[in-house]
Amino acid sequence: MAKKESLGRGINALLQSQVVTPGPVASAGRPVPAVKSELVKEIPLAEIEPNPQQPRSKFDEDSLTELSESIRQLGIIQPITVRVVDKDKYQIISGERRYRASKMLGHDAIPAYVREADDNDSLLMALIENIQRTDLDAIEIALSYQRLIDELHLTQEEISRKVGKERSTVANYLRLLKLPEEIQLAIREQLISMGHARALIGLSGVTQQVSIAKKIVDQGLSVRQVEELVKSLGKPKAEKPQPAAEDENKASELVVKLVEEVEKCFSGKVNIKRGANGGAKLTVELKTDDDIRNVIEKLSSLLSPKTE
Repeated sequence: MAKKESLGRGINALLQSQVVTPGPVASAGRPVPAVKSELVKEIPLAEIEPNPQQPRSKFDEDSLTELSESIRQLGIIQPITVRVVDKDKYQIISGERRYRASKMLGHDAIPAYVREADDNDSLLMALIENIQRTDLDAIEIALSYQRLIDELHLTQEEISRKVGKERSTVANYLRLLKLPEEIQLAIREQLISMGHARALIGLSGVTQQVSIAKKIVDQGLSVRQVEELVKSLGKPKAEKPQPAAEDENKASELVVKLVEEVEKCFSGKVNIKRGANGGAKLTVELKTDDDIRNVIEKLSSLLSPKTE
């Protein structure tokens, strides 16, 4: 028990001892106070504003309610991070969920790290903090990576170093943004997984991609099943080898010769069907019993040994 009280005094002492040192910094065309170093202090919630560049575009109400209940019981375990934007005015860099949950509880203030950061630094820290530490869906992460490329002109290699991910991982997230909006929405609503989405990228047609995505939702297809389906759809049909012109002419001559010779022996109609890989199927149409007897006689005559 004594340890808990000592810990509480230590936190209070830390918060009370930190002092923000202001200094002039240009932001949005006006001089604003800056922070010389990262400090922790209790800041009134009324003096804090959300970051308009916040990468998280939606906040789940049930999740916020759970967080607010945790804060009610345990307090703010991890301070939020803010930057100074004006006198007695701060902007959130990271920790907007904790800020919102504290407002839900009716708190007057919140512990915060105060950092010196311009707009680009603030965006970079907000994006990286969200990518690394929150439950953003795959599309929000992909959009965060894309913003790092578009707004801060980072390469995929630089992003991978800053967020501690493999470059291939960054590239896989960015590929999701090439999928149609219907599929991106399904990812955000957790109707299909990132594994499903990555398999769908293998299809070139938007119609096919959306059609398979609907099957995933309706039939509960696994990622493996989708991969096999995409593989089968993408496999080109085997084409029958076409014979060379010279070989084809030669084959035709053989067939004609065969028909002529057979017709000399039999009075019935002769049909020949060529095989796909060469060869032929020969049929002779015999309409009456007499025709059959004539064939038997001719075959017997042809096959009987000749006497000298």
